[in-house]
Amino acid sequence: MTIGLPLKIGTRGSPLALAQAKEVSQRLAAAHGELAGAGAIETHVIKTSGDKFTDRPLADIGGKGLFTKEIEEALIGGAIDIAVHSMKDVPTWLPDGLQIACILPREDARDALIGDGLTGLAALPRGGRVGTASLRRRAQLLHLRPDLEIAMLRGNVATRLRKVAGGEFDATLLAVAGLKRLGCAEHIAAAIPPEEMLPAVAQGAIGIECRADDGRGRDYLGALNDGESALCVAAERAFLAVLDGSCRTPIAALAEMRAGGRLYLRALIARPDGTVIHRAEREGAAADGSAMGEDAGAELRATGGAGFFMD
Repeated sequence: MTIGLPLKIGTRGSPLALAQAKEVSQRLAAAHGELAGAGAIETHVIKTSGDKFTDRPLADIGGKGLFTKEIEEALIGGAIDIAVHSMKDVPTWLPDGLQIACILPREDARDALIGDGLTGLAALPRGGRVGTASLRRRAQLLHLRPDLEIAMLRGNVATRLRKVAGGEFDATLLAVAGLKRLGCAEHIAAAIPPEEMLPAVAQGAIGIECRADDGRGRDYLGALNDGESALCVAAERAFLAVLDGSCRTPIAALAEMRAGGRLYLRALIARPDGTVIHRAEREGAAADGSAMGEDAGAELRATGGAGFFMD
């Protein structure tokens, strides 16, 4: 199957997803003259399972693939030509016949603390109420600050910002990358260093998926690929794959490029209540990033033991 014009981009309909799809459209038009004309690229909004249920933690409604399944079905069926994803939402195993053809230059991968007058996690009031639906964030917060009350908060960025501003929560955590892409960076009270809050696997990275047999689609997307970002994301996803990406076990990882083509990987697994965190680190040649990710995953799987991981 090959791509004609218009090129059809599939995306979720949240403001952040649409901003990411717009960035992809602009990059495609800049890289390929035939895509620069009016009507050469179309954006198709697809509602996913993760968008339909906003009143429960993601783990309670399936966890894996909630923000990609319906988009990938449209891609397989030919209704769209490429799909734009936040890579942190993409399961480690893709459907047969699909591939991630490129990773855009990664934005800031850190988590942002949102709350009036806060300068960091230590500045949260004792017993403060923090809203998040992320098990990863919950576990790391409670590990550092067991006095905090962590309450479930889902919804788009605007909803979460509004609830904090309205006093329902003392604070929340959001990805720095998403806030920057939405033009909302002014709401960031503090960017939390990875030493305190390790990000989700592939946080801040946009990936573009296409059919593996679509040579023209791969050619379009190949020009957009950022090699260093792709190597870092591959290392983190290799780590996650070894752990089978449990949706009920807090998992985090961050790979960063260092001088001389070196890649530094930090990773962790945690108990949801934050009482136990196991960490692993690797550093080596960037080309060996995936192998380092797998090795770190194997170490933490063995350290955690059979009862640590929950489906």
